[in-house]
Amino acid sequence: MVKQRILVSDPISDKGVKLLSNHPELEVDVHTGLSPEDLIKIIPNYQGLIIRSQTKVTKEVLAAASELKAVGRAGVGVDNVDRDAATNHGVIVMNTPTGNTISTAELAFTLMLSAARNIGSAHAAVLEGEFAAARKTYKGIELNDKCLAVIGMGRIGAEFTKRAQAFGMHVVAYDPFLTQARADQLKIQLAASPDEALTGADVVTLHVPLTDDTRHIINANRLALMNPGALVVNCARGGLIDESALRAAIDTGHIAGCGLDVYEDEPPASDHLLFDLPKHVSFTPHLGASTHEAQENVGIQVAEQLRDFLTTGEIRNAINMPSLDASALAEIGGYLDLANSLGKFLAKLGPANPDSLRVSFHGDIAEKDTSLVSRTALTGYLEAARPDGQVNIVNSTSVARDMGLEIVESTINAQTEYNELIVAELRKDGKKFRVAGTIIGQSPRIVEIDRLYVDTNIKGHFLIVRNDDRPGIVGLVGTALGTGGLNIANLSLARNKSEGDALNVIELDTAPDAQIIDTLATSPGILSVIAVEI
Repeated sequence: MVKQRILVSDPISDKGVKLLSNHPELEVDVHTGLSPEDLIKIIPNYQGLIIRSQTKVTKEVLAAASELKAVGRAGVGVDNVDRDAATNHGVIVMNTPTGNTISTAELAFTLMLSAARNIGSAHAAVLEGEFAAARKTYKGIELNDKCLAVIGMGRIGAEFTKRAQAFGMHVVAYDPFLTQARADQLKIQLAASPDEALTGADVVTLHVPLTDDTRHIINANRLALMNPGALVVNCARGGLIDESALRAAIDTGHIAGCGLDVYEDEPPASDHLLFDLPKHVSFTPHLGASTHEAQENVGIQVAEQLRDFLTTGEIRNAINMPSLDASALAEIGGYLDLANSLGKFLAKLGPANPDSLRVSFHGDIAEKDTSLVSRTALTGYLEAARPDGQVNIVNSTSVARDMGLEIVESTINAQTEYNELIVAELRKDGKKFRVAGTIIGQSPRIVEIDRLYVDTNIKGHFLIVRNDDRPGIVGLVGTALGTGGLNIANLSLARNKSEGDALNVIELDTAPDAQIIDTLATSPGILSVIAVEI
């Protein structure tokens, strides 16, 4: 058995490394502190890579990683991974969003309290023998009955909110993915925009990733919306705050201070523009995940995720494709093989360079999460249509986009002859070609080709023969195959009375050679012959 190899290039929990080492299908190597050149040199030998924040997974690293299937980030932020390049190379990128939730929420809350009560400055004053002066200088800010703006109501934002509510704070949150029902459950006010959340806020805490849309989400205009004497807390990503604008707002007295764990440039310079502020400031060196519990949790979690993906195909916490946990895999696993075969049949039988690929779901399957099923159909199509290209389930959507192929998914309530039906359809210049399949018992079956009813397996060696609908054709085909030494495993016939032709789907024990295909294609009454191997 050839083992799958995983490289751990940043330090993680020993328990996580042991979990991987103990699996019989995996081999794990720990090489931390690698230079970019050294990483590029050894990465072609690995199918999995585990990182924290030190390793930079650049497009150059990914170009060299010819065998790489997955990158696992022990932590939340993945800005050190070129996600577009990973997707284009077919590499899944996973993070561990829950492992350090509590530690980050607790630190952010600590920074808020520390800035509000001048803990850092007062501590330093006591050590310097300025006890009496410090008592007069460091007047604090109470949090009770203050308005808290939470930008990003994910797991960490929700945990921060619970603690703030226990302190008597009123919470307003902005998160484009937060529903009103969830907001009601959290007992918070839902804002329609960052501006609305910040208007009249006494404290803002940030819990969003750093993207083009969120960079400098806290700027001069938005700081001006907050109440005089407000505090800014950030344990997410440094680039979320325009630090120059923050310093200017503090200098005017409109903003009282800040609690920061992250900075626009890390490590920050010793003369950072915020470090000389005398009051209501608290700074830590990117400690959000730095608790014993969090380090243990994310190390074990990322190891479990890489192990399960490489050994069973289970996908959890992927950021560049739909996740598929064990229960979901069990629920839709049977449809994935079917969808893949539908796509491959389409590639062989449908038009070249189509305008769109449409995948529709009928019956009970329409109630399930079918996004991965659709992507699998697309992947099957591209694998067969572009056999020279490196296409997999991760990069298939980006490959389709580059081709100009539109992907459409739909659910249809109309009844069919089957309890469940998956239809894959290519469209070009207004014309359509479709293949449909279902699962009968435990067996996935192709049951329709271009609206002609058939019944055949989804894998094997096939001849798809279109012919005039007249006597003798089946005998002609059988004779030609028998003469060529080919045994028929299954034969499915369908007639198109309106067109006067018929379709034969012939499953063979072995693949037909070119001579047999040419013999059949030139026989009287035969309209087309296509060999399909799946």
